Amino acid sequence: MNPRPGPVWRSDLPASLVVVLVAVPLSLGIALASGAPPAAGLIAAVVGGIVAGALGGSAVQVSGPAAGLTVIVATTIATFGWRATCVIVAVAGVMQVVLGIARVAPVAMMVSPAVVHGMLAGVGVVIVLAQLHVLLGGAPQASALDNIRELPAKVLEHHSHAFYVGVLTLAVLCFWRRVPRVGTVLPAPLVAVCLATLVTVAVDWDVRYVSLSGSLFSFGLPELPGDVIGAGLAALSIALIASVETLMCAVAVDRSHSGPRANLHRELVGQGTANIVSGLAGGLPVAGVIVRSTTNVAAGARTHWSTIFHGCWILVLVSVASPVMELIPLPALAALLVYTGIRMIDIAHARQVRKHRETAIYVATAAGVVVLGLLEGVAIGIAGAILLALWRVTRIRITVESHAEQEQVTVSGLLTFLAVPTLTRTLRRIPDQATVQIDLSNLYMDHAAASALHDWQLAHERTGGTVEIHEIHHSWYHDAIHGREMPESVSQPVPWGVRRIPFLGTREQLKRGAQSFHRHTRDHVAPMLADLADAGQKPGHLFVTCADSRLVPNLFTSTVPGDLFTVRNIGNVVARHGRPAADPSMQAALDYALGVLEVTTITICGHSHCGAVAAAHGGGAHTITLHRWLDHIRRPGRANTGTTCTKTSAQHNVIQQLDNLRTHPVVARREGQGSLHLVGMYFDLDTSEVHMLDPATGAFQPVTPSEAGQPRPG
Repeated sequence: MNPRPGPVWRSDLPASLVVVLVAVPLSLGIALASGAPPAAGLIAAVVGGIVAGALGGSAVQVSGPAAGLTVIVATTIATFGWRATCVIVAVAGVMQVVLGIARVAPVAMMVSPAVVHGMLAGVGVVIVLAQLHVLLGGAPQASALDNIRELPAKVLEHHSHAFYVGVLTLAVLCFWRRVPRVGTVLPAPLVAVCLATLVTVAVDWDVRYVSLSGSLFSFGLPELPGDVIGAGLAALSIALIASVETLMCAVAVDRSHSGPRANLHRELVGQGTANIVSGLAGGLPVAGVIVRSTTNVAAGARTHWSTIFHGCWILVLVSVASPVMELIPLPALAALLVYTGIRMIDIAHARQVRKHRETAIYVATAAGVVVLGLLEGVAIGIAGAILLALWRVTRIRITVESHAEQEQVTVSGLLTFLAVPTLTRTLRRIPDQATVQIDLSNLYMDHAAASALHDWQLAHERTGGTVEIHEIHHSWYHDAIHGREMPESVSQPVPWGVRRIPFLGTREQLKRGAQSFHRHTRDHVAPMLADLADAGQKPGHLFVTCADSRLVPNLFTSTVPGDLFTVRNIGNVVARHGRPAADPSMQAALDYALGVLEVTTITICGHSHCGAVAAAHGGGAHTITLHRWLDHIRRPGRANTGTTCTKTSAQHNVIQQLDNLRTHPVVARREGQGSLHLVGMYFDLDTSEVHMLDPATGAFQPVTPSEAGQPRPG
């Protein structure tokens, strides 16, 4: 099922080396921020690469210790101790495996992005506040608020060598990408930490260094926590946060490569297995990490072997180069964490949240994480997101516009019992005996709302007023008052017979229709029409059909403005070349479509119950102009019998008009060259079915919904 490593060495092996250069300093830094032994970060990186890479469901996602877990891990270590935390991490892994087997990955994805990004931003702030103290030569305080209170005094103190190391590291991190050529080849974290290490060792500054305690495997055996319930809640918290962060990372990374999409259920199982191994081996919890994953993709990785190779490289590197790693100054890692924490406050994500009007959720989550803690902040964010969703679902918008001839009421939103007080209060303000038109743009109406609206309608009509109710999406109200069973949901528009405007005279009906267009449709089509106005029309299709009022070509061809150059006349007629036509407009349209618009397809579309075909075949008295026009429908050599349009006669007319079309030299030439296609179409009004002419058999075949891959006209 998975590719063998041999064929992918050319792409995955070099990519794995690039990821290692990013992963090693970040793993050490995250361990430092979590209050865990530095080796725990490296163990998590090795296990995340090898185990999660081999068993996970994402081809290019790279797992390891994640900055988003630092706060919850630091709290767990402070509460239970490091060795008990290792057991908690393993239990969290078991929970993740269960979640993956239960196939609940889509449920985890239900968490609002505003909550997730707010949580990460809050964690970023906490990391920055804590590591600034380390960078300044001190130690982090117990809470973010304490770090804020103590920070001014720490800044004003005499700065030690640790401060200079941190400033040097930050400067390299910020400006490295501006260095020509090498700035985009070597990752900034590696260069910054290496340069800070070289300077510190060369100058012999008095700072604290990384301690790996002898080797990667120098860890104590895990121990069971005393508070089982508290430990279980901590494990559940780690499992949920790691799962959400991993799944969102997998989805985000899928957008950046063209390989296979991630299997989210399998990814949870792989992540859980990796956390079991990491916890029992003395490592930090692992999760999908966006920085490493995007680096992996950018470096050319194609399969999971890159992730596995990167874990193997870290294992080899730590096994042979531990003494070199112990030369890394802790202030350099603190500066790297400050830089990472700042980048976790993603401005692009904040802008997206603002566009969706969820900034309050984002800010509340971030503030809760900083002030109260990770779990409390996430709980605040989720509660806020639920309240916002409920408010949006139950919110109803009612507008009343008073005109000389009527009161126009527009209702949009979910019309439920919760909205009845607002609805009735608004309707009671309408004067007695007034003519009222109510437009319902609601996606759902329950029994209470329908009853309240119907009661008001009856009461208003008893005063001498009139009420017209038009429904846009579904006929909830009309179904309710006529006793029809209400559907659970609908996806199609309300039937036209319910929403059509009653006949009020030619001008008035058009005016009412235009008003409805401005209220309900204009805003949706205005951007498209504005673009067409700027760029000009470029249809690829000339569509010739009948002027019959029952035909709506854009409806049964699913086309939009700009797709069809449409010509409508009586009987969808095209005069033969050289014959005098009663109306030269068809010839002018043909010349314009072929000579100016350069269309590549011409369709002749007939229909059932065509009055022109019936008149042409049935004879009878006609005006001279109409008689000449119908001559283009009468087939040469065929007797005209019958007084109705049959399915066969209407389809024969389509074939006849295609033959007429081919008598035009430009049409015949372009069709022969293959640059113009002629299409025959027939619309059956009785069944609302579209039929297409098969050029091979000369017969019309119905188009069925199961025909995949059929191009729409044009």
